[in-house]
Amino acid sequence: MSRVSVYLHANDPICRAGLASQLRPRPEVLVLDEEECSGAEVGVVVSDTVDPESLRAMRSLRCLGIPRLVVVAGRIDEADLVNVMEVGVAGVVRRSEATADRLVSVITSAAVGEGAVPPDLLGRLLTQVGRLQRQVLGPRGLAFSGLADREIEVLRLVAEGLDTAEIARKLAYSERTIKNVLHDVTSRLQLRNRAHAVAYALRNGLI
Repeated sequence: MSRVSVYLHANDPICRAGLASQLRPRPEVLVLDEEECSGAEVGVVVSDTVDPESLRAMRSLRCLGIPRLVVVAGRIDEADLVNVMEVGVAGVVRRSEATADRLVSVITSAAVGEGAVPPDLLGRLLTQVGRLQRQVLGPRGLAFSGLADREIEVLRLVAEGLDTAEIARKLAYSERTIKNVLHDVTSRLQLRNRAHAVAYALRNGLI
């Protein structure tokens, strides 16, 4: 089995050294030195809290080309979880739970594109997401996909091969409205054309 190359970032050198001492003996991972960091498969950021400084560190590692990130934090809540997910973090570990076995498990999962989040945090995040959908997005006809129900329906009909006039008749809209809907979707989501919009909807399980 090939070893996962890992770069460790911590503002406290003692903390970094402690983490490195846990991981270096493990055959599953290869801890890289600072000059090798751009070749890492996974970056691990250690911080007391998810603060602006640690978020900047995560973004910097992504800019270096490190594709996956793991955060080890002393304290983290569901709001912090949203922030780190926006940066592209794949795994979250509380420092109190950061045993060598746990770290290796989360790092190797991140390396193959799998996520790992403390179960209690995930539960609270899902509750928060559900509340947002019900109270904010739902009443506006929106979903987390960023598409309104009408937009999804138009894309579904495009995928079925209907042209603008046929979609307009089926949905009882004007052709101009259908064209505007498609233009809004492609512009907002930075899609190239109708086919790209349909592909996006299919890939995200919307149609």
